[in-house]
Amino acid sequence: MNALETTSAPTLMASKIARLQRIQDFLFHRITQFFSLSVLFALLGIIGSLFINAWPALKEFGPQFFITPTWDIVNGEFGGLIAIYGTLVSSVIALLIAVPLSFGIAFFLTEICPPPLRRPLGTAVELLAAVPSIIYGMFGLFVFAPIFGDYIEPALQATLGQIPLIGILFSGAPNGIGMLCAGLILALMILPFISSVMRDVFEIVPPVLKESAYGIGCTTWEVVRNIVLPYTKAGVIGGVMLGLGRALGETMAVTFVIGNAQRISPSLFAPGSSIASTLANQFGEAEVGLHYSSLFALGLALFFITFVVLALAKWLLISMEKKQGLKS
Repeated sequence: MNALETTSAPTLMASKIARLQRIQDFLFHRITQFFSLSVLFALLGIIGSLFINAWPALKEFGPQFFITPTWDIVNGEFGGLIAIYGTLVSSVIALLIAVPLSFGIAFFLTEICPPPLRRPLGTAVELLAAVPSIIYGMFGLFVFAPIFGDYIEPALQATLGQIPLIGILFSGAPNGIGMLCAGLILALMILPFISSVMRDVFEIVPPVLKESAYGIGCTTWEVVRNIVLPYTKAGVIGGVMLGLGRALGETMAVTFVIGNAQRISPSLFAPGSSIASTLANQFGEAEVGLHYSSLFALGLALFFITFVVLALAKWLLISMEKKQGLKS
């Protein structure tokens, strides 16, 4: 009897441990599932609240709301084209400036920078991401815009402004505040995000691949173009999309320097407005009605723009992976 009890005791203990492990796995699975689904429910809730509050404006103006360049609070006529145009133009300007600079920073830090300077420079770039957006806006309004209007914009008018077709982009009064100034401030804000992601993905490239390329006589640029970029294309595109998402939704910095004028001008020097700046300026004073609902419709448009950008990025990555698979 004692031998039987001695034999069954370890078996009973193992059964209890196995049962406890199954309970732990079940709880862990359900908890993580709840966390994942909560994100989805929150997203659906945001979409639903935006659509419900925007419905009166969408019902009144129809799909033409998104292509109408009218924003008249007094007469109750609203259209989102001006804000959508300003959002897209300022974000594109920011990307055109920030992506090459970010690539150069990441390339220098991972391939060329002396080891003693690599960490301090990388930390300095990352610290830019910690600066609050309102500080960027104050810097842009009180420091950068006066210098930009007095020296840089006149220089651009005297050079690029004299080129046919392109010159219209640099026409108008050089007052410092406008679409180009907003794009430059946005570029400064998204630069640390894009460069940090690019640097991190560049560093994960196996050294043996780069050393093999150097061994057959490739230059540093050839190694980056033919080895590093193809290996890290998904991460690079992800970093660019992260920066674009920050640029599309930035509020305070853009509000300070974009000019907040409800008009569309071909000149990048002219003031304009973005979706985020319009919401920041008018949401607190909007009365319930078409004005209030139109602001929610702008928020819905911003959400849709972000969704389209992310969808295009995903489609691009899938296409690149398919082409890479066909080549291999």
